[in-house]
Amino acid sequence: MIPVTKPFLPPLEEYKKKLEGIYERNWLTNDGPLVRELELKLKKRLGVEHLLYVSNGTIALQIAIKALGLKGKIITTPFSYVATSSSILWEGCEPLYVDIEPDGFNIDASKIEEAITPEVSGIVATHCFGIPCDVEAIEVIAKRHNLKVIYDAAHAFGTTVNGRSIFEFGDVSTCSFHATKLFHTVEGGSVSTKDPELARRMSLMRNFGHNGPDKFDGIGFNGKNSEFHAAMGLVNFNYIDIILKERRQAVEFYCDHLDSCQVKLPPIDMLEWNCSYMPVVFDSEKSAIQVKVRLEANAIFPRRYFYPSLDAIFEPEKAHCANSRSTATSILCLPLFSGITEKETTLVVNKILQL
Repeated sequence: MIPVTKPFLPPLEEYKKKLEGIYERNWLTNDGPLVRELELKLKKRLGVEHLLYVSNGTIALQIAIKALGLKGKIITTPFSYVATSSSILWEGCEPLYVDIEPDGFNIDASKIEEAITPEVSGIVATHCFGIPCDVEAIEVIAKRHNLKVIYDAAHAFGTTVNGRSIFEFGDVSTCSFHATKLFHTVEGGSVSTKDPELARRMSLMRNFGHNGPDKFDGIGFNGKNSEFHAAMGLVNFNYIDIILKERRQAVEFYCDHLDSCQVKLPPIDMLEWNCSYMPVVFDSEKSAIQVKVRLEANAIFPRRYFYPSLDAIFEPEKAHCANSRSTATSILCLPLFSGITEKETTLVVNKILQL
């Protein structure tokens, strides 16, 4: 069987050594030393001034929305995992969908401004599949209209833009360290920002609003993460460059061998992209489903990331995001994970080409 993804697991002995320290300290959660060590390493690696390690990427989005005080409508993408929109709705706001680029996967920056109304307080944009949004255009629009920007960078660990970390952009960037991500802590996520006061507020929110053992500063919830999860992250951290290299090699193989097909491939020539997924857009939904059935018959399991388009879930009566709905119906993400072999990628390609 070849799954769409497979979690990277470091050598067990390396993880055990971290666990031994946890047992010796008997400090399991509540901002422990491994959590702090991981935050410092992530700040340096991602090039950010302030970063908080939290329980998952969805909580990260909710913290960002709450800390920025967003109300009313939030402009967002219809092509992302459902958590992007769910977080907006959970915080009492309304997602306002702007279609994706006709030849890409991210929100179309050229269409954002026409969607802005007095009710709009911010923008939540996803770097879909780790491919960066047009961050420069979005920044100009946000400043012109005094809007806050959150980047859902769940897929974007390791992506850069003109040599700058993708996490440097926006008021807040969030990340996911779920087991399926190229860097993971089993479960986990982060919020990062340049604003020290915003970082302080998010830190309080992460821990029930505690500002001392018996003091509170506003509302909060349990967004903390444990020493056991941080331990996995610290061990995996040693392998991130190998993971990135292996994924790029696999994506390059796919792109080289599928280039002659009538499909849209990811931007492998974008050297700053982290190759976190292998999306392939077919010429129709029928073609995509035919290939999916053929692959599954051979124990190969792609996924329809991201189907359906979120506007079709949350705004079914509207049909203005034509690019997103078209892409969502005709896309497959092919198997991609650290350690995938050329034999496996060759088998996937051959079944797609019916060789």
